[in-house]
Amino acid sequence: MTVQYRADHIGSFLRPAALLAARKGGTSADELRALEDREILRVLAKQKELGFQIFTDGELRRSTFMSDFMDAVDGLDFGEDANRPWRAGVAQATPMSIPGIVSGKLAQKRRLTGHELPFLKQHSPGAIKMTLPSPTQFPAITWRKGVTDKVYADHSALLADVTAIVANECKTLSGEGIAYLQIDAPRYSYYIDHKWRDWLKSEMGKEPDALLDEAIRADNACFAAARREGLILAIHLCRGNNRSQWYAEGGYDAIAEKLFTGLDVDRFLLEYDDERSGSFAPLRFVPKGKVVELGIPSTKRAPLERADAIVSRIEEAARVVPLDNLALSPQCGFASTMEGNLLTEDEQWAKLKLVIDVAKRVWGSV
Repeated sequence: MTVQYRADHIGSFLRPAALLAARKGGTSADELRALEDREILRVLAKQKELGFQIFTDGELRRSTFMSDFMDAVDGLDFGEDANRPWRAGVAQATPMSIPGIVSGKLAQKRRLTGHELPFLKQHSPGAIKMTLPSPTQFPAITWRKGVTDKVYADHSALLADVTAIVANECKTLSGEGIAYLQIDAPRYSYYIDHKWRDWLKSEMGKEPDALLDEAIRADNACFAAARREGLILAIHLCRGNNRSQWYAEGGYDAIAEKLFTGLDVDRFLLEYDDERSGSFAPLRFVPKGKVVELGIPSTKRAPLERADAIVSRIEEAARVVPLDNLALSPQCGFASTMEGNLLTEDEQWAKLKLVIDVAKRVWGSV
C-alpha cells in the first residue's frame, strides 16, 4: 500500500545568504557545489528534526523551481525576458522577469535532475521527493511572437517537445526508485481567473477550455511515463509565489470536474491559504481514494497561523472529502525563485513545525 504522508511540504526552502552571495559570482563551480552540499545536508537534517517522513534538497541547486529544465536544453535565448504582472495585493503590482525565449528547436543537452538526485540518494534520511515543472509552464512564458513562431508552428508544437523532455525525466526518476514525484503546475490557475482566461485567448489564440484539455494531456503523459507501484504522483496547483506575490485568483470551481477527474495523479496539492482560493465545494469532484493536500499555512506571510484555525479548516474540508483522504502542507514552497519569499528562515521552520504538529493532532501521525 502506498505510504500516506499526512504532513508534507511543497519542496523549496529559503536559501541562506551565503548561497545567494555565491551565486552572484566570484565563486568557482567547485566552491559553489561544496556550499550547496553543506546547506542541503543542513536542510535534510532540519526536515528530520521536525519529523517529516519525506525529504527534498530544498531545490537549493536551482535558481527557480523550473531552472532544471531551462538549464538542460538548448534553443533558449537568455538575452530576452518575458514579463508577467505579479501582485502582492489589490493595489500593488510588480513585474517578474522570466529569462529565456525559445529561439531555436529545443534539444536536450543533459539530464534535468542528474546533478541533484545522486547526492540526495546518498544523504537523505528517508524517502525522497523530487519536483519538476509542468511542461505546460513553458509555452506561455517562453513564446515570443516573431521569434518562436519561426521555429514552432504554434504553442502546441512547442508543448509537445517540452512534454517529451519532461516525461523522459519522469520515467528516469521513477526507475531510480524515488518515493514521490511532484509536478509543479502554475498554469492551471490561468483557467480560473477571468483576466488570465482573456490573456490566453489573445496571446495563445485558443479557447481556454481547449488549452486546459491540452494541458491535462501533457501532464498525464509525464505521469504515465513515471507510473509504477509504490511511487506517489502528485501535482501542485499554484497561483503565483514570487517574492510573496501572486498573479491569479479564484476558486477551483470553473475547472474542478475536468481537472480532478482528468489528471491521473494520486495527490492534489491545493492552495487554500486565503480567500483567493475559494471554497472546498469543488473538492466534491475529487475521485474516491485520491488524496487532497490542503495548503493552508501561508509561505507568503510571516505571521504564524493558529493551530486551532487550521484544524477547523481541515474539519470543514472533511465534510467534502473524507478525513482519511486529506493531508496538510504549506500553500506553496518558500522559494519558487532563489531570492525566496519575505520570511526569515526561523519563520519558515516554524510554519513547517506547525504542519507537523497539526498533522499529529488531526491524524495521529505524519
